[in-house]
Amino acid sequence: MQTLIRENLMSLEQYAVARPAFRTEVLAHKRDRMVPIGPYATLYFEDHLTMQYQVQEMLRIERVFEPEGIEDELSVYNPLIPDGSNWKATFMIEFGDIEERRVALMHMVGIEKRAWVQAAGFARVYAIADEDLERTTEDKTSSVHFLRFELTPAMVAAVKQGAAIGMGIEHEAYAHRVGAVPESVRRSLVGDLI
Repeated sequence: MQTLIRENLMSLEQYAVARPAFRTEVLAHKRDRMVPIGPYATLYFEDHLTMQYQVQEMLRIERVFEPEGIEDELSVYNPLIPDGSNWKATFMIEFGDIEERRVALMHMVGIEKRAWVQAAGFARVYAIADEDLERTTEDKTSSVHFLRFELTPAMVAAVKQGAAIGMGIEHEAYAHRVGAVPESVRRSLVGDLI
């Protein structure tokens, strides 16, 4: 898959004008890339468009317009774009109550490595987590992780030919699964594969 380069980005002035329409487009796109797993965990699958939006937003918020600063943002977010044989996701553990979240995260150490995806007829593929930075200590995990699910060529072919995709988390403190993601999500994820 193609990574983002500076030429893919709008200037701050261009983005200010285009932002409302672009934001609407991206939010609609993200609806088919989000998979809740149980009541408190969600996988948000990233791609070229979601990362372009993230970079544009960071440049806007931080008022970055110098080439070096733009390249810094690209180097942070480009690794989250799938490269044809995998899916990449932001994994969020979401509790509304801060104290409930704090306690839960203490019991969920290692949960990021227990998230999985599965093409029908194949073994589960467990996440490769937080390749950029460790986000778990021996006492607690983070509420946000970055995951990569690396698929075999046979799995890629099966998914592209219509195989159902299941997902789940298999952890002693949190075990939930989705038997098959909705067809709109499956179609969107197929677009990440070559």
